[in-house]
Amino acid sequence: MARTDTSTPVLRIADLNERRPTRFELTFDAAQIRQFAEELDLISLKKLRLKGELTVKGRDQWELTADLGATVQQNCVISFVPVTTRIDEKITRRYVPEAIFEQVAEDEEIAEASGDDALDILPAEIDLVDVFRETLVLALPDYPRAEGVELGERVFSEEGVKPMRDTDAKPFAGLATLKEKMEKGD
Repeated sequence: MARTDTSTPVLRIADLNERRPTRFELTFDAAQIRQFAEELDLISLKKLRLKGELTVKGRDQWELTADLGATVQQNCVISFVPVTTRIDEKITRRYVPEAIFEQVAEDEEIAEASGDDALDILPAEIDLVDVFRETLVLALPDYPRAEGVELGERVFSEEGVKPMRDTDAKPFAGLATLKEKMEKGD
């Protein structure tokens, strides 16, 4: 049976069993949740979960696979109305020795072709809270928008000057009309 370590969010690589996966399920207390919400400028943060395992993959290589879950509430970027979003992310990270990491980094074409952006240098310890935080930050909506809210068009100009509208800023918008005029002229 694999070990489940919920007592500490930091996994020290030297202490892990290389023959079996190390399973974990991270839980957060109210103070940690408040701290995350403040750091990320969230109205609220609920149902935080990080559950997964760390396994050996070859010599000196480890793979972390986990499921992250969180319900976040942010302000709408337009109306400032609270917007609730459920985030469920699958995490895969491969940890390799620095020499292998540098070799892959030097050959950018191989790294791009493999699509392996989950490659990290093998640390002495893996902080699961940091893994959670980084994944959550990347998964948050950049511009949360409340349902049915539109930006609309704002028109500003000096008195006596025809205001520039959104359609005026799109130089190719009039090409269809110009094409029709040219075809009628033939």
